Amino acid sequence: MTEVKRPNKRAEKAKETRRRILAAAHDLFVEHGYGATNLQDVAARAGVAVQTIYFVFGNKRTLLKELVDVTIAGDDEPVATMGRPWFREALAAETADAQLKVHVAGTRAILERVAPISRMVAAAVAADADVAELWPRGDTPRLEVHTAAARALVAKPGARQGLAADYAADVLYALLSTQCYLLFVEDRAWTPARWEEWTRDTLRAQLCTP
Repeated sequence: MTEVKRPNKRAEKAKETRRRILAAAHDLFVEHGYGATNLQDVAARAGVAVQTIYFVFGNKRTLLKELVDVTIAGDDEPVATMGRPWFREALAAETADAQLKVHVAGTRAILERVAPISRMVAAAVAADADVAELWPRGDTPRLEVHTAAARALVAKPGARQGLAADYAADVLYALLSTQCYLLFVEDRAWTPARWEEWTRDTLRAQLCTP
């Protein structure tokens, strides 16, 4: 007889509490700014005791770091970007053009989630040296993701002849950045779909055989 594992109610409750805290922090940090929001405000919005936030996250800076990580990932599972299904699908694409299509679509999903908090995070980093230390390597992880994608792309049919992986990584890194996305979608009022189409076409022109 196969043993059916019962859900751990305590673990599920802890996860739900963590999600409520992160959702409350997201809304308050975006509405009022990181510096102007205190943990008591977050606790009240989440419907928990402030001691619960300290127990789960330790402090306000760690809460911000977790919020950024979960926003990028789209969930609270401990899986890095390069382990995500959409990224593995992109790497497995048979042609350079097919890889770009999946890669740009996957990045768009991340940027749509990150855009609302990006300027809040930038302001927090500029105002608080301790917050800045949360990301001591800058955008290195993002560059690593695009470098892995570039190395796969240059070896596929349809890639521009003689295309260097370093060049391809730089182009992906620049055009698929939060800054570029915000420039078009927020500053110039493009829809995310229009940004995705333009970015895919531009990358195809740069990286694929005409």
